[in-house]
Formats: sequence, structure tokens, C-alpha cells
Amino acid sequence: MQAINDFILAAAGQPWVLFLVLACCVIDGFFPPIPSESVVVGLAAVAATADVPNPWVLMLVAALGAFSGDNIAYLIGRRVGTTRWSWMRGPRMQSAFRWAGAELRKRPASLILVARFVPIGRVAVNLTAGATRYHHARFLGLTALSAVLWGAYSVGIGLFFGQWFEENHLLGAAIAIVCAVALGIVVDVVISRVRRKTPVVERMREPEA
Repeated sequence: MQAINDFILAAAGQPWVLFLVLACCVIDGFFPPIPSESVVVGLAAVAATADVPNPWVLMLVAALGAFSGDNIAYLIGRRVGTTRWSWMRGPRMQSAFRWAGAELRKRPASLILVARFVPIGRVAVNLTAGATRYHHARFLGLTALSAVLWGAYSVGIGLFFGQWFEENHLLGAAIAIVCAVALGIVVDVVISRVRRKTPVVERMREPEA
């Protein structure tokens, strides 16, 4: 176990780690299987007691990567829409796209900000924003804010839990990652429940129009 902790500590202090964080955060913006949250939270947990990598630099790199990934997703949506590839045409994704389109018309700012914290949710929202030609300048501003908030949140979670495990960086990182994933699931569940209720409300209002 000590050998693993020593390896984690040595790796966390290497410059290439920040490039790994940047790459994961960028790709995760349009390809959800890449676990950017886990990478950022885990490294922040190590930084809580080892001081490497620098938490502020980690937050900035994570935010830059998240911002870039979200806007790449927007451009993909603008270029190819939301039905080009088979994974987009599945019932779950199409339901997410329809819901995202409706919510973007009603409350775009809050949707874009909250979606950053839900892996699949942010991809659906950002692709839909591009496909529906949502104002790009506004999208840039909102994703810049959401990326900073997400970076601060991810690093904060890691720092909070990592400080209690100074002698076991692996355990601290694991607990921090589990807690971050759990919070993400809670947000996802809340959004899913709201999404299921939205069509009902719209059908109730339709006769009044």
C-alpha cells in the first residue's frame, strides 16, 4: 500500500498530469465515458495533503478543459445536429435532446449551468444548443461560468475529503471520487424527475393555447 501511495504522490507532481487533466476534461465535453470528474477530484484529494499538483492550477486547467469541451460539443451539434450517429438516435438520447430543446427555450441560463455537473446531461444540452442555433456568444459566457464553477466544485470536493487521509492518498482520493459521483447522481436523478414531469405540464397547457 505504501508503494502505491508513493507512486500516486510522485505522479501527482509531474507536469504531464495537468495535460492529462486538460485532455480528459476536453474529451468529456462531448464523450461522456471519459471520467474527467474522477481525475480532477482524485488529484485534488492528493493535493490536500501533498501540495501537488497546485490546487489553483488544477482548478484553472480543469475549467479550461471543461469550457473547451462544452464548446466543441456545441460546434458538433451545430454542424451535424442530433440524429447523425446511431447513439444519438436511441430513445433515451432523443428524449434527452427533446427535453433539452424545450428547456433551452424556457430557461437556457440555468439549464446550461446545471447541466455541466451531469456527464450525459451536459453532452445532450450542449449538442442541442448547437443544433438549435442557440446564440453562441451567450453560450460562450454561460459555459465559461459553468466551467469555473465546476472546476472549483470538483477541486473543492477533493480538497475537503483528501485532508482527512494524509497517510493514505489512495483511500482519500477514492472516498472523494465516490462522494463526487454520488452528488452527481443526485443531480441527475433530480433532473430526470423534472424531465419526466415536463411533457405532462406541456400537455396540460396545450388546450389553453
